[in-house]
Amino acid sequence: MTKEVLRIEGLHAWYGESHILHGVDVSVNEGEVVCLLGRNGAGRTTTMRAIMGLTGSRKGSIRIGGEESIKMAPHKIARLGVGYCPEERGIFASLSAEENLMLPPVIKSGGMSIDEIYAMFPNLKERASSPGTRLSGGEQQMLAVARILRTGAHLLLLDEISEGLAPVIVQKLAEMIRTLKARGYTIVLVEQNFRFAAPLADRFYVMEHGQIVKQFEQRELANNMAMLQEFLGV
Repeated sequence: MTKEVLRIEGLHAWYGESHILHGVDVSVNEGEVVCLLGRNGAGRTTTMRAIMGLTGSRKGSIRIGGEESIKMAPHKIARLGVGYCPEERGIFASLSAEENLMLPPVIKSGGMSIDEIYAMFPNLKERASSPGTRLSGGEQQMLAVARILRTGAHLLLLDEISEGLAPVIVQKLAEMIRTLKARGYTIVLVEQNFRFAAPLADRFYVMEHGQIVKQFEQRELANNMAMLQEFLGV
């Protein structure tokens, strides 16, 4: 039996008066990599933020590990084992790489140890004492992901992690996602870089105007390329 880690039903979300999400339905099973595709402004990042309780208001249902979280505060949602890596990364300039890594609290048992993290991200070990802003874009992105792995989160929400990075770094991030998947992590990706996301995802949801307009599996990817061309210009 596949275990459902995340189920979103009839999700509406607002920023102030702006109604961004219009009845989003998504389900994610344990150990899956699921990718939200869509143009900028389609509602993908808002969906991620709504899962974490970071939008203005929201209604509908968001069940995480079977527990309804729509009325929970963000810190309580995190304690359900959810780690959010926003597009802006949120690295603290005044702290070293290792201090940034140690900053969030451990919320669930089973998080990666510092040694495991350094084995997965050798660059971070080399740069442990460097100030956060001295790290390259790729190193900052690795640090942003590594930081949530320490907390014990097993549902990872990764927003545009490949954006603006050199191809060699993007390749390393793809290896990281494969490794995490092999370890049993569940990952939701928002990605503009279709070439990065396409081989990694088990399933795809296409968003347009705050709604899911199409969903399909990895094995159906070739048959959906014409539709993706139309929606995304890939």
